[in-house]
Amino acid sequence: QVKLVESGGGLVQAGGSLRLSCAASGSIFSTNTMGWYRQAPGKSRELVAMNTRGGSINYADSVKGRFTISRDNNKNTVYLQMNSLKPEDTAVYYCAAFRLSGSSDWGQGTQVTVSS
Repeated sequence: QVKLVESGGGLVQAGGSLRLSCAASGSIFSTNTMGWYRQAPGKSRELVAMNTRGGSINYADSVKGRFTISRDNNKNTVYLQMNSLKPEDTAVYYCAAFRLSGSSDWGQGTQVTVSS
């Protein structure tokens, strides 16, 4: 099992920036595909960004050009740099790890609130 701990959420004004971090333990980090998801009140959880074990990166259309996912395999950590934040980015953000076995693990989530 992979243990994931997110940090870096908070309250920010529209146009501001935040950087989320997700520290992983319990598996060979470099072999995991890592993703950031978010869930706003009353909405389904949605993919924000993904960094695959092969090095491919994908973003939701709504965050392209504003968010950047990166990973440091030496620190077992994946990051989400969020710039030009909008009120509609308000959500609980979750880190996810997808292992070679096909199983997945999720963090507890971190709240991001963007005020207008």
